[in-house]
Amino acid sequence: MTESFNSAKMDAWRTTLSRHVESGGIPGLVALASRRGEVHMHEAGTLAAGDAKPMRRDAIFRIASMTKPVAAVAAMILVDEGVLKLDGPVDPWLPELANRRVLRRIDGPLDDTVPAARAITVRDLLTLRMGFGYIFANTKGWPIQEAINALGILQGPPHPQSLPDSDTWMRGLGALPLMCQPGEQFMYDLGLDVLGVLISRAAGQPLALFMRGRIFDPLGMKDTGFHVPPDKLHRLATSYGANPETGALEIFDGAPNSEWATPPAFPAAASGLVSTADDYHAFCTMMLHRGRFGEERILSEVTVSLMTSDQLTPAQRAANPFFFNEHTSWGLGMEVGISRGAIFEHPGRFGWDGGLGTSARTDPKNGVIGILLTQRNMDSPEPPKVFTDFWTGLYGAIQGL
Repeated sequence: MTESFNSAKMDAWRTTLSRHVESGGIPGLVALASRRGEVHMHEAGTLAAGDAKPMRRDAIFRIASMTKPVAAVAAMILVDEGVLKLDGPVDPWLPELANRRVLRRIDGPLDDTVPAARAITVRDLLTLRMGFGYIFANTKGWPIQEAINALGILQGPPHPQSLPDSDTWMRGLGALPLMCQPGEQFMYDLGLDVLGVLISRAAGQPLALFMRGRIFDPLGMKDTGFHVPPDKLHRLATSYGANPETGALEIFDGAPNSEWATPPAFPAAASGLVSTADDYHAFCTMMLHRGRFGEERILSEVTVSLMTSDQLTPAQRAANPFFFNEHTSWGLGMEVGISRGAIFEHPGRFGWDGGLGTSARTDPKNGVIGILLTQRNMDSPEPPKVFTDFWTGLYGAIQGL
């Protein structure tokens, strides 16, 4: 059988990744590359800086925004079953968002509003076009930003123990006007957290239980969830961020006092999951096989095709250079490739990164899945060098590409 990857080039890929750890920039990482049933793994470093415990294949990482595609799948299960309608209003389940008002000017007074042109839909949440999210500008003194800060509506880096229960959170959001009309602009990333509340209410059970029963258990994702049980905390990799002044690594979160050590009051569908490389590989494999995993059918083929197709207008992409270039756009809950760019940028490739140092993509055309889990938080929207080295080396090693 022909090998999917060139062995010598995969060795070079591993060496390159290890150098990021040896340089001191990253305490440890787990990398996975698979194609046509051939899986390559690489672990480097330790579970914590200065720790004697070596990094392990089953290490648990906070996957941050890699949670988004998982939440999108959960929502689309309900769309497949007719519980939710993709272009139907969310008002029946989220009455806090009914009869929205919209700021006349995004930097204007909170009471200077106009009626929303239409209701917010499920598609709006999945495409992050609900009319509310992060503002990537100097917002000092803007009334809407001050109100967001006062209510703790936007999380920033995930802190699962910092938010109230979902009903309280939704009441706070419902008290504010939208920043723009529904469907008008791509605004990261609040729509996916709202989606998590919608899923829970529409399914009639907590989000964590719904994901467990409909996604994690069928896919064998035994280490994925919104918290880490006590008997698994020894496998939780410590998370680090760089001091903005010195550049030195500082602990962002770690056991035994991790914020992920207990179930959160608000399970954040945009950023709250922990997982392992093998667990997330099972999820990506299901998506690669268009909704099927072995004998399990999680989603219909047409639904996976829709989720992984471009949902934004050219103007919406152009207005978000932090997230997209001419080769990438957004589908339903994830980035999608729309044209050839770098060696790893292909039309139809999909997935997303996590701000706490993780990256995953699935490439149906070439049958490729790549997953990189690190302990180093991202410093900016630009992918860190370890990401580009991971993807460049992986694609450079593919036989017959």
